[in-house]
Amino acid sequence: MITQQLWEDNQALVQDCLNHPFVQGIKNGTLPVTKFAFYVGQDAFFLEAFARAYSIAAAKSPDWEGFCHFHRLGDGVLEELHLHQSYARQWGVTLQEIQAAPATRRYIDFLLATAWSRDVGLIAVAMSPCMRLYAFLGQQLAQAGIPTHLYSNWIKTYSSPLFEELAQEIEALSDRYGELTEEIKSAYSYALLCERDFFTAAWESDFS
Repeated sequence: MITQQLWEDNQALVQDCLNHPFVQGIKNGTLPVTKFAFYVGQDAFFLEAFARAYSIAAAKSPDWEGFCHFHRLGDGVLEELHLHQSYARQWGVTLQEIQAAPATRRYIDFLLATAWSRDVGLIAVAMSPCMRLYAFLGQQLAQAGIPTHLYSNWIKTYSSPLFEELAQEIEALSDRYGELTEEIKSAYSYALLCERDFFTAAWESDFS
C-alpha cells in the first residue's frame, strides 16, 4: 500500500508535528487560548477548501464507488466544521470574518490546485496526510486517557474510531487510484510540511 510507505518515509515530519509546542500544549491543556482561537479560525477556513477538494475528487472519480466514498468524506469535513463552530462560539471567534494567514493560504492553494489540475489518485494522496496525521495525533494524545481541560473535545474527536475510519477511507482511495511516483511522494511530503507550518503559524500568532 502506497500510503503506508509514504507515512513511514515521512516520520521525521510526523514527529515534528507530534512534538510541536502547539500540539503538546493541546495535550497538557497549557496552550494559550488566544493561540487556539487563531487555529480554530484558520482551520475552519482550511476545512472549507478541503470539502471543496473532496467534491472535485468525487466529480473526477472514474467509478461510482469512488464517487460515493469521496462524498462521504466530504460529509465528515462538514461535521468537523460543526465542531469548529462550537469552538468559535466558546472563544468569541467570528468565522465569517476570518482571513487566511499565509501558511493557511499556501496549504489551500496547494490542495485546490492539485484538485483542479491532477487526477483523482494524486488528489487523494495530497489529502490523506491531513487525515492520517490528525488521527495519529489524537490517538497519541489520548494514550493515557482523555484529559479534562479546555482541549478535551479536540483530543476526543481526533482519537475517535470514527475519525480513524475516515482516515483509513481516504488512504484506501489513495492506494486504489494512486501510484508511487515522484510526484506522489512530493505531494504527500509537502502536505505534511504544510501541516507543520500550520501549527507553527498558530503557535506564533498573537490573536486578539
